[in-house]
Amino acid sequence: MSDESELIYKLDDNPSNKESFFAAIQHVLASFIGVITPTLIIGGVLGLGDEIPYLISMALMVSGVGTIIQAKRPMGIGAGMICVQGTSFAFLSSVLAAGFIAKANGGGPDEILALIFGVCVLGAFVEIFVSQFVDKLKRVITPVVTGTVITIIGISLIKVGFTDLAGGQWLLTNKPELFASFDNLFLGALVMISIIAAHKYGNQWIRLSSIIIGMIVGMIAAMMMGKVNFSAITHVESVISLPIPFKYGFSFDIAAFIPIALIYLITAIETSGDITANCMVSKQPIAGKSYIKRIKQGILGDGVNSLIAGVFNTFPNTTFSQNNGVIQLTGIASRFIGVWIGAILIIMGLFPHIGALFRAVPNSVLGGATIIMFATVAIAGVKILTHVELNRKNMLTLAVSFGMGLGVLLVPEVVNTISVNIGGDLGAIVKSIFGSPITASGLSVILLTLFLGDYPEQYNPIIQDFPIDEEISKGIKN
Repeated sequence: MSDESELIYKLDDNPSNKESFFAAIQHVLASFIGVITPTLIIGGVLGLGDEIPYLISMALMVSGVGTIIQAKRPMGIGAGMICVQGTSFAFLSSVLAAGFIAKANGGGPDEILALIFGVCVLGAFVEIFVSQFVDKLKRVITPVVTGTVITIIGISLIKVGFTDLAGGQWLLTNKPELFASFDNLFLGALVMISIIAAHKYGNQWIRLSSIIIGMIVGMIAAMMMGKVNFSAITHVESVISLPIPFKYGFSFDIAAFIPIALIYLITAIETSGDITANCMVSKQPIAGKSYIKRIKQGILGDGVNSLIAGVFNTFPNTTFSQNNGVIQLTGIASRFIGVWIGAILIIMGLFPHIGALFRAVPNSVLGGATIIMFATVAIAGVKILTHVELNRKNMLTLAVSFGMGLGVLLVPEVVNTISVNIGGDLGAIVKSIFGSPITASGLSVILLTLFLGDYPEQYNPIIQDFPIDEEISKGIKN
């Protein structure tokens, strides 16, 4: 593109098949790792083992179906734009907490996944409901609330990434003498250095693919060091993965549901920011009735896609932001590209060997990439908070909320002891709500925002709450 502010193909243009395919491939490359990484992390931490390839297949297929729904907007569901779908890192802590609840009750992989998908299916209705009132929630969902929760999410996930970098949770539990070995730390550091180098010396396409590049470099080094478990690939029995509704069953636990429901609320607002950025780079209105309608339908699409995800054995879906950068770089905003992206993801999901290949990636390689990705989530939250006026009310709200969230994260024994003293189902509920740093800080910041203060009426949280990728901001300035 000679002028980044111009579009080669506008929202309703339909490029040729050749142009559509190559544009779609670029979107898939930008989002592929983001689509499968949450499944890899959840599967590894919860010890889901042989189920991981199937779960990755379902993540790809449902991501593809959700992306097509967002692009085609059937029955008014979806934003009618290129909104690539995948599991947000915001859900990881709450999903892992639900899995640990099932595991603590003696459940195996089937019971763990039945509980996770059960609460995720029901939680999707929270986002579906919120989608119809998102423009009326600005008194509750302010930059203080979203910034605090997203920052705490990122901070709490860094522990997961750093544990993987040193070898993974299984190694820490079963073979602690090998945890944080030189080999593991070398591989994790190599991935991180490769990602940094791609950002410093690469062009825009290399920067967009930096996570993939880093993991490929780490994987090659791991193969040379004999650290890749090829049996994970060769032992896959089925050639095709077929979606089976509720393959692992369906169960529910209120203690697991509450944190998930809170994250659905937060991601609904996050999606509105991503769609707003998409509107900007796609030259669509960011004010007025048509804009609000698009936001509502986009969040509704996220909710419906998350419902489909839970039914077909994968984790909640939300709109990815990195694909807005691809639109800006290519100058192709055509929503028909979304159909091509979805079709490619569905085809990839049909083959479980793709999931098995990523299961063979050593934890330290994955950790080298995810620690950067998780820290970026925290920084995004901090960036939101830079829009906040640090007056007396906001400072008190932030202090209490961060104090509660970080306190629970650093000293979990406090909540554990309280829940034991209470005992019974009530004790379990208290532990689930206040034992998660996300819900502890999230509920604190929401209640204090309602009790202490209001945000200026002229502030539009849908447009201004969320940071925009660097590549996108350049086009907006132009």
